[in-house]
Amino acid sequence: MRTIVTLILLAVMPAPVPADNAVEAWLEAPDFDPATVNEGELVFHGEPLPGPVHAHHNRITLTRQSLQDGWAGLYQCHTHLDAVPDAQVVFRQGRIRQLEVARTVAIGRAWVEGHTVQLKDVEPGAELCLRAESRVVTPAGQGFIVRNGPFMRSFLDGYYPMHVTLEIVLPPGDWQLFGSRPASQPGFEVQYAAGTVTADAWFSGELRTEFHFLPDN
Repeated sequence: MRTIVTLILLAVMPAPVPADNAVEAWLEAPDFDPATVNEGELVFHGEPLPGPVHAHHNRITLTRQSLQDGWAGLYQCHTHLDAVPDAQVVFRQGRIRQLEVARTVAIGRAWVEGHTVQLKDVEPGAELCLRAESRVVTPAGQGFIVRNGPFMRSFLDGYYPMHVTLEIVLPPGDWQLFGSRPASQPGFEVQYAAGTVTADAWFSGELRTEFHFLPDN
C-alpha cells in the first residue's frame, strides 16, 4: 500500500489507506502539531505559522480570450512538500488542460495522470512547479469573476495548515476589483495594483476564492 498526501487545487479526491509505518513517520515529524489539524472547516491563521508549512504560489494570467472561453494560464509552484513515499496534486476534472511538470527538486519521479500529478519519493526540501491552463473565469455582467479552490492539504481524515498565494494578472484594459470572497482579513490579505491582484492566505481546511472585476470607467 502507499502513503498519499493529497494536495488539492480544485477538488478533493480519495486517497488509498497508507502503510502504518509511513503514517507513524509522518505524524512523528518534528514540525507536526496535532492542534493544527481540523476536519475541513476553514480557519484563517492571523499570523504566519512557525516552521516550514506546505506552500504554493499560483500565477494566473488572463487574456482577452479568457473572457470568452474561461481559460487562463496557470503556473503553480509548491514548496515545503511533505516528505512521503507518494503524493498527488489533484485538479478538478474538466477544468484543467495541458497540464505538465515544469520543475522538480528532491522528488524521485513526477508525472501527469489525467487531471492529477503523481509524485514518488518526496524528500525533505522538495519543490514542484506545474504549468497548465485552468478554467477559472466566468462572465458577470460587464465584468467577470475569477474563482479558485477548494485549496486544501489533506491526509487521512484531517486537513493541515497551508500557505497559498494567488497572483492574478488581468487581461488588457482598465479593470477594478469590485469585491472578493472571502473578504480581506487577518490570514487572507488581498491587494490590487497595476493590473494585478494578489492574495496571501494562511489557513487550515478548505479555501475557495472568488474575485469580481468590473470595467474601470
